[in-house]
Amino acid sequence: MTLLDESPHTRFAASSFAPQPPEARGLERDEVRLLVATPDGLSHGQFRDLPEHLHAGDVLVVNTSATVNAEIDAVVEGSSIVLHVAHRLDDGDSVVELRTAPDAARAVLDASAGDVVTLGDVRLFLRSPWPTEAPSSPTGSGNRLWRASVRGDLDRQLAWNGRPISYGYLDRRYPLPAYQTVFGTQPGSAEMASAGRPFTDALVTRLMTSGVQFAPVTLHTGVSSQEAGEAPGPEWFEVPPSSARVVNAARDGGGRVIAVGTTATRAVESTVRGRDVVAGRGWTDRVITPADPPRIVDGLITGWHDPMASHLLLVEAVAGERLTQAAYDAAVAEDYLWHEFGDSALLLRR
Repeated sequence: MTLLDESPHTRFAASSFAPQPPEARGLERDEVRLLVATPDGLSHGQFRDLPEHLHAGDVLVVNTSATVNAEIDAVVEGSSIVLHVAHRLDDGDSVVELRTAPDAARAVLDASAGDVVTLGDVRLFLRSPWPTEAPSSPTGSGNRLWRASVRGDLDRQLAWNGRPISYGYLDRRYPLPAYQTVFGTQPGSAEMASAGRPFTDALVTRLMTSGVQFAPVTLHTGVSSQEAGEAPGPEWFEVPPSSARVVNAARDGGGRVIAVGTTATRAVESTVRGRDVVAGRGWTDRVITPADPPRIVDGLITGWHDPMASHLLLVEAVAGERLTQAAYDAAVAEDYLWHEFGDSALLLRR
């Protein structure tokens, strides 16, 4: 498998990271660059050109999850940390990640069950590694994610004192509205479902009037700071009956099913039964890879992922190894911008 091996796209420079939202660079959301990769070749344009590359009868699967404040300063056993809140579990517990203060640059791997995290009047008691105990990794042994029981109003603390999760490649912190998409109506994502960010109301209208359909799904994202080679953990999702019908009808009519992001891909592929998508909701542990490829999705709209990110295996599973490699090589050569505020790609295998 080439994507995780040495190749031109694994050698992009840190300067390729988008340091701020496109609006701060003088662009509209849909003016970020768009690389289109199909078996017929590659082309470059702007995201607002998307309708030129889709057909009447195609369906876009979009994630309606909205981003929440999920980062907050805290103290554990007398030491300052930055806390990332990845998930709320059905039994009232939360999944949390402890990171170094003040910049959240690295995961804290030496926490133990029984440690108490304090943030204002809220206490979190680390119970057990989540979802399972982590194996040793090149960056050190220890557990990155913890199931924690919560005493106090965690949501209120995050609303009052929290902020969006951000990483060191940004030039400064940006407010929560910068991390929302036009599709986000269901708060719950620890990090933005960023593939949908370049869409605008005007672009959605153009797509709909050209005959492209939309199938809303929900998947609340966890944290994206996985260790190298770490698979994505379980995430909560929902595929409503109306969206299942839209996807199935499009496929029956010869249309293409194009997922807007790895999150939408994971959600819709979690409810495939035989040849059809069915309605469903709950926690998915579906991990899409070339060895276990998608059964419904024909194409993908996505940003550009780090070379060692597990998301790349999903991209390769949708688009194929050769097409994905060609797209990433071209993105590096043409200085496309990486990460949530960066440029986009449309990958179509048919």
